[in-house]
Amino acid sequence: MTLTYYGHSTFHVEVNGISLLFDPFISLNQAASSINIDEIKADYILISHGHQDHIHDAEAIAKRTGAAIISNYEIVSWFGAKDIKGHPMNHGGKWKFDWGFVKYVNAVHSSSFPDGSYAGNPGGFVVEIHGKCFYFSGDTALTMDMKLIPMTCPKLDFAILCIGDTFTMDIQEAVIASDFVECDQIVGCHYDTFDLIKIEKNTAEKAFSDKGKKLHLLDIGASIGF
Repeated sequence: MTLTYYGHSTFHVEVNGISLLFDPFISLNQAASSINIDEIKADYILISHGHQDHIHDAEAIAKRTGAAIISNYEIVSWFGAKDIKGHPMNHGGKWKFDWGFVKYVNAVHSSSFPDGSYAGNPGGFVVEIHGKCFYFSGDTALTMDMKLIPMTCPKLDFAILCIGDTFTMDIQEAVIASDFVECDQIVGCHYDTFDLIKIEKNTAEKAFSDKGKKLHLLDIGASIGF
């Protein structure tokens, strides 16, 4: 499995020819100016919530690639009105695709579309694909519901956790979240894009290493294998 970071909370997962894209926000992110969205592959686009910094490039990529949206009912319906296919979900639900399963899990945040209309409840995803399992937190506060993940899902190979504070968990809370989901391989997201979510990377990495965990802070465009 190859995980590629496109900045902010945007990740691409590829395994055995299947391409999953998470929360595509690239063309408005100055830090990701080197990334060409016309070159990104996607079979499915998983969207955690409706804020612009998580959905901005979803329409363009979906229409070019034919990718289906996986998200809550409201977000899938919103894209459906734009003639983009999708698979709706809601908290606690899971679905088995021909390549694996997706479970939609709780996130504590807000969610609205760029025009201010209601975008349903925010969420995160647990994905199992070709024998690998990972958690994508989306934007969330630390929540005790994270403890349900190891109780209801396969053991995680890695977890993508927000760490930027202000709008989401901070670094120390993300360390606790990694304990809750019982995972020692963590990939950071939702940091450094804006001044309000700047982090000190050495401090963040040490907070995890002090607990015997590894925090991966990928450069934009960089990939890592799991």
